[in-house]
Amino acid sequence: MLSSLGMFYEAHAVWLLPLFIFLSRILDVSIGTLRIVFLGRGMRLLAPLCGFFEVLIWLMAVSRIMGDVTSWINYIAYAGGFAAGNFVGMYIEGRLAMGLLSVMIITRGDAAALLQKFAQGNFGVTQVGAQGVQGKVRMIYLIIKRKDLSRVSAMLKTEQPDSFVVVNDVRTVAGGIFPLEANRSKGLRRFFRGARKGK
Repeated sequence: MLSSLGMFYEAHAVWLLPLFIFLSRILDVSIGTLRIVFLGRGMRLLAPLCGFFEVLIWLMAVSRIMGDVTSWINYIAYAGGFAAGNFVGMYIEGRLAMGLLSVMIITRGDAAALLQKFAQGNFGVTQVGAQGVQGKVRMIYLIIKRKDLSRVSAMLKTEQPDSFVVVNDVRTVAGGIFPLEANRSKGLRRFFRGARKGK
């Protein structure tokens, strides 16, 4: 059996090594992208853990390239894995939708219907009157979870399509009202609550 595996490796070594390098780069760059996200969110446990595996995998990939510095296929696999890793990392980060966002809405129209929808969705909202260049406006401010941005955008598109909207990342927050998450496990909630600030 071992001899068969050895013969298979020798016959396909020219492609197995570049494939290993390519996949390793995808993995370490994806982890690196998440590490940067975790750092921005203040997750003191997850960021160093990601950094450990990111560097470990990177060293494995580089060591294989250094074993054969004349192979251009390895260089292409290394660069291709780096590019693909950025895409995969951004996709994973988008799917996780971690963190909080601040949303500032400025509108000249009646915002009663929009405020009612926010209240029905259990979003905490602050509304104040303000003066704009073209007259009096209403300024609505709320903090939401990143995954709820699509819901808020849909409400705005329906009720206040002409409003001026600014969205920013929020690193820490204390208190506030957020929609309930009935399907989220208590264990996972406790873990992330301890892993990041402001939660």
